[in-house]
Amino acid sequence: MAVAQLKNLQRRLQLLSDEAEQGLNRVCGHELWKSVGPDAVDGVADPDRRAEANYWYGQWNVVRELQEVIG
Repeated sequence: MAVAQLKNLQRRLQLLSDEAEQGLNRVCGHELWKSVGPDAVDGVADPDRRAEANYWYGQWNVVRELQEVIG
């Protein structure tokens, strides 16, 4: 993969990570999910909001794993 392609991919992954973090902060109402993890997401009382939080947490986790692999 060319250097320019790699940098572009890293930039897009960072944008996706930021979007997922904003979604989680909005749905959970706090940033505790960063330190507590999925337990904070599962603690959301409203089932619809919990489903949305699980979606954003999954997105965030996939992006983080991809970022670790590509460096």
